[in-house]
Amino acid sequence: MKRIPPAALLLGLAGVIPFVWGAASLHSDALALWGAKWLGARFIGPYVQLFYGAIILAFMSGVLWGFATKAPPAQAPVGYLLSVVPALWAFLMTGGGPVSASLNLMFGFLGLLLLDYFFWVWRLAPAWWMSLRLLLTVIVVLCLGVTAFS
Repeated sequence: MKRIPPAALLLGLAGVIPFVWGAASLHSDALALWGAKWLGARFIGPYVQLFYGAIILAFMSGVLWGFATKAPPAQAPVGYLLSVVPALWAFLMTGGGPVSASLNLMFGFLGLLLLDYFFWVWRLAPAWWMSLRLLLTVIVVLCLGVTAFS
């Protein structure tokens, strides 16, 4: 694995802020009150994590779709098919309350990591891709775990 480009690392870490904020505001009344006052109730605790998590899984489907466009013609259909799985997972599995939605998003992000690995092994993703995706996935899953197991 290669060194992650600084811009990709910085933007990736910025992208996990809503997950960290959600976990923090779930366990801190002061943060929750501040967030509700200045950001709105939708942007605290599990609400921000679950909404944003579904968006990010859909976004990552688009990233994988882009990788699939680089696949050889015989492999491309498999790449396209796999690329839509995270978005469909988010759409189908995030209802039912914060605990089940958090668990399902955790599984979704772990499944996405597996898909990332396939695209990386197929040399469709950058050489540094798994270093970034592993770091971000660990952070996201831990933060969703705070919501799921609180």
